[in-house]
Amino acid sequence: MDHQPLLADLSTDLPQAVRLQRLVDHLRARFHCGAVALLQLEQDHLRPVAVDGLVREALGRRFAVSQHPRLAAILARREVTCFDHDSTLPDPYDGLLDTLVGEPLPVHDCMGISLQVDGQPWGVLTLDALQTGTFGEAARAALADCKVLVEAAVRISRLEREVQALRSAPHTRGAEDERTTRAGEGDMEIVGQSEPLLRLLHELEVVAGSDLPVLLLGETGVGKELFARLLHRQSPRAACPLVHVNCAALPESLAESELFGHVRGAFSGAVTDRPGRFEAAEGGTLFLDEVGELPLAVQAKLLRTLQNGEIQRLGADRPRRVDVRVVAATNRNLREQVAAGDFRADLYHRLSVYPVPIPPLRERGNDVLLIAGRFLELNRARLGLRSLRLSARAQEALRRYPWPGNIRELEHVISRAALKALSRGVSRTDIVTLEPVLLDLDAHAASAAPAPLDASAPAQATEPPATASTTDTAGSPLRDAVDACQRHAITQALARHQGNWAQAARALEVDASNLHKLARRLGLK
Repeated sequence: MDHQPLLADLSTDLPQAVRLQRLVDHLRARFHCGAVALLQLEQDHLRPVAVDGLVREALGRRFAVSQHPRLAAILARREVTCFDHDSTLPDPYDGLLDTLVGEPLPVHDCMGISLQVDGQPWGVLTLDALQTGTFGEAARAALADCKVLVEAAVRISRLEREVQALRSAPHTRGAEDERTTRAGEGDMEIVGQSEPLLRLLHELEVVAGSDLPVLLLGETGVGKELFARLLHRQSPRAACPLVHVNCAALPESLAESELFGHVRGAFSGAVTDRPGRFEAAEGGTLFLDEVGELPLAVQAKLLRTLQNGEIQRLGADRPRRVDVRVVAATNRNLREQVAAGDFRADLYHRLSVYPVPIPPLRERGNDVLLIAGRFLELNRARLGLRSLRLSARAQEALRRYPWPGNIRELEHVISRAALKALSRGVSRTDIVTLEPVLLDLDAHAASAAPAPLDASAPAQATEPPATASTTDTAGSPLRDAVDACQRHAITQALARHQGNWAQAARALEVDASNLHKLARRLGLK
């Protein structure tokens, strides 16, 4: 076997993704097979890091070892494992070959080998050939021969990544810590390969090493909590607690006690001393989600804590020192809240020492397919399906859709479509292919960006025309009709201004803070 292309890549400075992709491309050509996949072991599942011959969304899937007996068998052995054309074990790539999209794999050969790095299991390499007899004794021997080079490519990529991390952040932990961190992510993993996401991840890696407060900015559903967790994991405080506080869910009367604690007798019902969230996060990170919802009185106490590192329990005489890093997040424009008097200017400047905008899903290109692949595999396992995938038209529909609800909306769309498919009688033993009609994105797009009001247009059947009475023809109160009109106008303005609330407020000629309050009342936020 000619190893020169592989050896050349090992001696060349290449990004990990490029090196590993070129590796699987070379192996597919060398073995004349239909697909090659390199999967990394992370706790109890295998994550594809490079594939050739599979649909793109396969990179976003996570294959639970316990649910895929072929992968489990490969992982359990050190030598080459083969599955002949008459094997009854289900194939994890059913419906995912790019030459047979949505179709079951025909009678074929499959082989794979487990990989180890630094004496620890790293993952598996799998090869599938559509023509039976492709993987004879010579091919199996060649794959065993390739194993050393594949493991060397993985090891070199890891070493290069560690060297780069040490240069940019001296506190960065070693490979063993990195494995532990990645293995513990589970369903909270950040998925994607787009340039905006990679830039964001690099920025967070750099800022994680400081103790500066970080303000995560982004629309609802972009995953701000995931990035806050990532910041904590990559920081020197990773061994200490990360405490999550949803400020929007704190009753105003209890917010101060929840954050700073209270002493016995501080108020009716305070029968014992109770530490607050700051003390629970001692040495670690306090994540203040929806920080723009904090009452003004609590904002003042939070400012003092950020300034001098002290808290004072409600009803206590003396302050206490705390060592806590604060990471805050909001989907609101805090500058506008400051201008409206709803948020303290001095606290805003303290929290936004390092603001980090998180890109919405519509700006992340093909990441939508990788994330969809993640949700497809989760729903396949949850519903007990043989295979669950997207048709080509469904993939294009996902790319075109603006995703006003971002990743959270995508998760709901995929889950709902899978359930719809089952309700329409598909068999769990078939390859279930989701078509655009099941995604129902046209209806969501219509609600996110309604058509302009036109007095000359006929009324739609779903909205009866208004009458001169104080109720419409369906008997709804006038308030409901007014709310519907306001909801329509707001969503229309947001659609025209690409979801920018400040620009929408100016177009509607209303105060921005009042628009946010109205949107919350109408259920738009």
